[in-house]
Amino acid sequence: MALAKRGGGASPTPFQEADSKASEDFDAAKPPPFRIGDVRAAIPAHCWRKSPLRSLSYVARDLLIVASLAAAASRITFGCAWAWAWAWPLYWAAQGTMFWALFVLGHDCGHGSFSDSATLNSVVGHVLHSFILVPYHGWRISHRTHHQNHGHIERDESWHPITEKLYRQLETRTKKLRFTLPFPLLAFPVYLWYRSPGKNGSHFLPSSDLFSPKERSDVIVSTTCWCIMISLLVAMACVFGPVQVLNLYGVPYLVFVMWLDLVTYLHHHGHHDLPWYRGEEWSYLRGGLTTVDRDYGWINRIHHDIGTHVIHHLFPQIPHYHLVEATKAARPVLGRYYREPEKSGPLPLHLFGVLLRSLRVDHFVSDVGDVVYYQTDHSLNGTGWAEAAKHK
Repeated sequence: MALAKRGGGASPTPFQEADSKASEDFDAAKPPPFRIGDVRAAIPAHCWRKSPLRSLSYVARDLLIVASLAAAASRITFGCAWAWAWAWPLYWAAQGTMFWALFVLGHDCGHGSFSDSATLNSVVGHVLHSFILVPYHGWRISHRTHHQNHGHIERDESWHPITEKLYRQLETRTKKLRFTLPFPLLAFPVYLWYRSPGKNGSHFLPSSDLFSPKERSDVIVSTTCWCIMISLLVAMACVFGPVQVLNLYGVPYLVFVMWLDLVTYLHHHGHHDLPWYRGEEWSYLRGGLTTVDRDYGWINRIHHDIGTHVIHHLFPQIPHYHLVEATKAARPVLGRYYREPEKSGPLPLHLFGVLLRSLRVDHFVSDVGDVVYYQTDHSLNGTGWAEAAKHK
């Protein structure tokens, strides 16, 4: 609609002509017929404005829900069979989802999309991320590296592909763990401590090559906050008992980790035309365009529309509460380079099928070539999985 106005009505704009041509013979790996400035210009000016009060209202809402759920769960009787049949599982799922929502708000602090105040962003980010055992600055810095290099095989930071040579060097057990559920959904704590295959360092150690010398004091602060939270959990276990702490906090934490791994993996996998780049073929725009939006049904509002991910990757400064509107405005410019998300029911159960299919076929990329796609190790999954891979 915005493009029709810009084109004056009768004559198609260059974007429309390019999109029409792309529809006939579209190659997602080719440079797009627009610049990042064109996408930026299509987004309304108010979408860039950050409201600290509005951002804090989401924090207050989420913390109130977390506290209310914990208060209600603390009244559950441990000896009742019905409690273990449905009350505790319901609490674990709900509270783990809220932990994930808190993570997204802390993630916005790390991007500076929470507010224009670096101090407010740091304070809120530390409170939220330390509560769910994430070292705020350590993760913020590595996540910034991910955004700056997404789609680049060597320089990307998280959920990047491994090359065939490295893949062949992995033990069979390691391959199975990497591509067999539920293990990929429990990867985040391991990533925080050891990063990904082929990369060294830890999010907790200031000496890690993840960080520059001037960032090391920030990492020390975040690791200290993480240690304080661990100490609080140990103290609570001593006072209330380890089983109570496991139920109220431990299991929801695992649910949060599974949410994080599921969502972040599917932002960058599970579509047949997602290229990866090397050398001069890579650019910030082309890398950002290989991200994928996902629809999470009722969960969209709960986890602050983080499934609206393409525009977030291109412009992480946009607050989460403007992402949907910004995406609608940019959609005519992006054309076929925007992959329309599959509509979800109330709960995003369809995404588990997408996840399973991706784990069956997205194993490694070639050691050579500047534009490559995932390839499949047919021997890893057996005949059945190999057959599925042929129809990818």
